[in-house]
Amino acid sequence: MAKRLLKYKNYDVHSITTVAGVGTSAHRQNANIVTWLTQTAMGGKVVAVALYKVDYTIELVRESGLLNINLLATDQTSLIRKLGQKSGRPEPDRHVDKFKNVPYALDDRSCPYLTEAIGYVQCQVLHSVDAGDHELFVCQVLKQVVLNPDKEVMTYHFLKEKKLVRG
Repeated sequence: MAKRLLKYKNYDVHSITTVAGVGTSAHRQNANIVTWLTQTAMGGKVVAVALYKVDYTIELVRESGLLNINLLATDQTSLIRKLGQKSGRPEPDRHVDKFKNVPYALDDRSCPYLTEAIGYVQCQVLHSVDAGDHELFVCQVLKQVVLNPDKEVMTYHFLKEKKLVRG
């Protein structure tokens, strides 16, 4: 008998990229990995993204209200450890630059997006709501860009098969 029904769901894997303090000496950017994301309005005009409350990325999203949703491809498995299992939070004794050796560019808002992803969705946060150990951000979609249409979408089940996540 299965432990939990929702473990059967096969979520797509994304990286949330964000920036805060644009144009100041406090300019910061970060990225993480998320699977809990859904379109909430017809035509892809609004999405909801669940971000883990302790991550540095959520601090930047709260501050700026800006994020990009990058749909990851199966050839980007190295990003799981780099973006999802390490902190980009600046600390006195160490700092991990999550964008080092990761191909990316900046959109017209100076928010990073991953150029080797299948594509990205440019978003502006409308509001957020507490969702347990996550915070749910409801976002207006400003633009959708397909970068690499021939790549295969990375999924949670794909990551489990490759033993990159437990579950």
